[in-house]
Amino acid sequence: MADLGVVVTGLAVSGRFAYGDFVLDLQMSAAAGELVVVLGPNGSGKTTLLRGIAGLVPIEHGRIDLSGRVLDAPAQGTWVEPERRRVGYVFQEYRLFPHLSVLDNVAFGARCNGLGRRAALSAAGDWLDRLGVAGFADRRPDALSGGQAQRVALARALASRPDVLLLDEPLAALDATTRADVRAALKDHVADFHGPVLIVTHDPVDALVLAHRVVVLQEGRIVQQGSPLEIARRPATAYLAGLMGLNLYAGRVADGRVILDGGGNLVAAALPGVELVHVGIRPSALTLHTQRPEQASTRNVWPGRVTGIQPLGDRIRLEVDGAPAALVDVTAAAVADLRVDVGASVWLSAKATEVEVYPRHDG
Repeated sequence: MADLGVVVTGLAVSGRFAYGDFVLDLQMSAAAGELVVVLGPNGSGKTTLLRGIAGLVPIEHGRIDLSGRVLDAPAQGTWVEPERRRVGYVFQEYRLFPHLSVLDNVAFGARCNGLGRRAALSAAGDWLDRLGVAGFADRRPDALSGGQAQRVALARALASRPDVLLLDEPLAALDATTRADVRAALKDHVADFHGPVLIVTHDPVDALVLAHRVVVLQEGRIVQQGSPLEIARRPATAYLAGLMGLNLYAGRVADGRVILDGGGNLVAAALPGVELVHVGIRPSALTLHTQRPEQASTRNVWPGRVTGIQPLGDRIRLEVDGAPAALVDVTAAAVADLRVDVGASVWLSAKATEVEVYPRHDG
């Protein structure tokens, strides 16, 4: 694996971590001031990555650099203890000390960085005020709401004056109503932090709303990274496409169309100059018919059978088996009008302009 160099701006991780039977092998970086969301399913290696940066899971080979310091490099015999790494870590369950007040919880972070008690309490009060929870300074953690506890945990991490901020599923413990408000507040709270920020999540909304850049992990390796828009518009795996609400197919370009690996073919308005491609179609871009449509302008038409129906907000999502199989979003009125149910034979159509084709990178 390539050496990223000793002196870096921000964070650089290059190497292999083992946690039990699980192996994480990757190369990634995060610049100072950059907010990187690490997205992936359970068991993909997201938390292992954070624990490795924090020194809780040692690297087997490779190295970790943070703000010009080598934290972990087995080949050089370098190992910096977790408490000396200047890492601010906000755990998924926040891990506030139940026997300490909110003020003392936050002061603990500053004390760990060598500040005396008086200076630590002053710094703690400062951060509580900046994060809007100074009014809870004398309370114990069990008297806080989920959003308040998150801000206290974030204040404790920031009070330690870290070089990097790591947040592990910071919104997972919140209900849906609270989550949106706290997500917006979290983005504001970390905006002034000058070091790199890594936020782990499996929620695509977190990634799209919070990130400057998204890194996607699956089975211990990076499968895609890019801006939120790139990830949403051009997902590289079926998992990611499903997460983003997109039908994704692998195929190859031949004779002006895409021959799909799983059967069927599609015509697109534009094709890249490569053979191996991915094809993406939004479920809302597909039209459902009970008879074969006759419009000459519709380039993509194929039969299928409805195998599932589920409500999705103000729409209904149909699972349709065919070549290719597809998810189709329609209105409830359309389902009632067409009298569609599980087992019904249907036709699907998609305009060529709604079919997006882009290069695929296998392996």
